[in-house]
Amino acid sequence: MWRYAMPIVLFAVLGVFLYRGLYLNPGSLESPLVGRPAPEFSLPSLEDPLREVGSDDFAGQVALLNVWATWCVGCRQEHPYLLELARTSGIPIYGLNWKDDRAAALEWLARLGDPYVASAFDSEGDVAIDWGVYGAPETFLIGRDGTVLHKHIGPLMPEIWRRDFLPKIAKECGSLPCPLVDGEE
Repeated sequence: MWRYAMPIVLFAVLGVFLYRGLYLNPGSLESPLVGRPAPEFSLPSLEDPLREVGSDDFAGQVALLNVWATWCVGCRQEHPYLLELARTSGIPIYGLNWKDDRAAALEWLARLGDPYVASAFDSEGDVAIDWGVYGAPETFLIGRDGTVLHKHIGPLMPEIWRRDFLPKIAKECGSLPCPLVDGEE
């Protein structure tokens, strides 16, 4: 009897897991970095390999670190919104160009616009591993004290910005002067 029942039980258990998986939001995977100091790094700048870009650049301020690449479809999708945020939010956006071709990345930014204060060039992906990057795009919100406040997996869009980032930015700023958020004072 168990010989016939076991496959049915296993199929039912597998079905429950698959059904549950349909309702998971991959953009909401909680990072073990949230609430902890951001990993320190220093890499060559995408624009100038002789200049270093790293965690020291955004120290002491609320900032975004956006992991991107030219081969990433979602990065292309979020790019216009990153340009808008760079113009209106007052929050500096730093890029981590991940496992990409330097010339292609520079051409991409020249053609589509550059929302980044600076982009670090992570050709081997070692820094992305330290940050727990699953894939591009991913965006990290960094607090003034260097703590990772939030991680978003997938393209950053207005509704995600309003729902997930703005409340954390407001909480981080408290009564301190805060950058403009979503174009509002």
